Amino acid sequence: MRSSLVLLTALVALAAYYIYIPLPSSMSDPWKLMLLDATFRGAQQLSNLIHYLGLSHHLIALNFIIISFGKKSAVSSAQVKVTDTAFDGVEVRVFEGLPKPEEPLRRSVIYIHGGGWALASAKIKYYDELCMTMAEDLNAVIVSIEYRLVPQVYFPEQIHDVVRATKYFLQPEVLKQYSVDPGRIGISGDSAGGNLAAVLVQQFSQDANLRNKLKLQALIYPVLQALDFNTPSYQQNVNTPILPRYVMAKYWVDYFKGDYDFVQAMVVNNHTALDVYEAAAFRAHLNWTSLLPSSITKNYKPVVQTTGNARIIKELPQLLDARSSPLIADQEVLQNLPKTYILTCEHDVLRDDGIMYTKRLVNAGVDVTLDHFEDGFHGCMIFTSWPTNFSVGIRTSGDQSLMDFPTRADF
Repeated sequence: MRSSLVLLTALVALAAYYIYIPLPSSMSDPWKLMLLDATFRGAQQLSNLIHYLGLSHHLIALNFIIISFGKKSAVSSAQVKVTDTAFDGVEVRVFEGLPKPEEPLRRSVIYIHGGGWALASAKIKYYDELCMTMAEDLNAVIVSIEYRLVPQVYFPEQIHDVVRATKYFLQPEVLKQYSVDPGRIGISGDSAGGNLAAVLVQQFSQDANLRNKLKLQALIYPVLQALDFNTPSYQQNVNTPILPRYVMAKYWVDYFKGDYDFVQAMVVNNHTALDVYEAAAFRAHLNWTSLLPSSITKNYKPVVQTTGNARIIKELPQLLDARSSPLIADQEVLQNLPKTYILTCEHDVLRDDGIMYTKRLVNAGVDVTLDHFEDGFHGCMIFTSWPTNFSVGIRTSGDQSLMDFPTRADF
């Protein structure tokens, strides 16, 4: 009996040690976040073991675990019709809100899910519920794109998928089929999905036939650059769940099918050191000392290495491509973008990406709404139902600015 009690005490202590991480009291539901983070870390470690044993790629294994616990069939409700189909060979899930007699043509939002270009799905519970809510609350047609993931494909194939599906949907005959008003179409995405949405909108803005097709973009804690992993938010949230800095850098390397040996050099900005001349032209677009308010920058200093690793940029030139890092796009590209909504969270390595993009868009004359959540963390918007229901998740996805932004933007 005594030995069992000692063993139980030891196991509880080990579990507490694994779960507990120091978090600021300003974060939403910190203990619940610790449990969520511990679960995700456990799944990552299991997938890494599977990879090490040669049974499967670690990202395929991790995504299998994620989808196994949350895949949802296309089930309609009384208010929303849900169907799975394909747009030009790209799988999509379409959510159709009920048409109103006084409004025969509906608005529409094209949605791109997050997951580091490698994880999640338009068909998992979290994104299904989010799009179902948007379709009902906005009386809209939501097109959620099931783009291909790493390691099935790598950059820029994810971009090609979302561009192909979006162009197909924008055809007059397709819009007529879904009773969509061609003058009321927007695009949105979270995290890596926000990256793909921003890239798509920039590409469309440079095509005279597509420039005015999308009336707004809503970017939710988007990934926007891979040049500086030491912005104030990266420094502040270096180990913050559920997206620590090292993990974000690994997602970038995975996206480009790069060498994991580069990750440690990238997190200290060796890939954009002063002697890496290819990066010099983009530094002005990413000068956070001028793009961020002093309230954010006052306690941090830029990390600029004198001597770096030029091999990283030579092998991964995609790091300097605006199709992967839309924050570094030229001003001439930005000035043609539509009305924009950007959501950022305080406890997120990507916070400053969104704030800097806001500043660059404002400087380019774009109408921008920035919505910042002081108690938010990366990914919080999809965590709205038990057991992963966070108060900040309910607020970000509920009746706040994201939902009424389309109305305020004359959408």
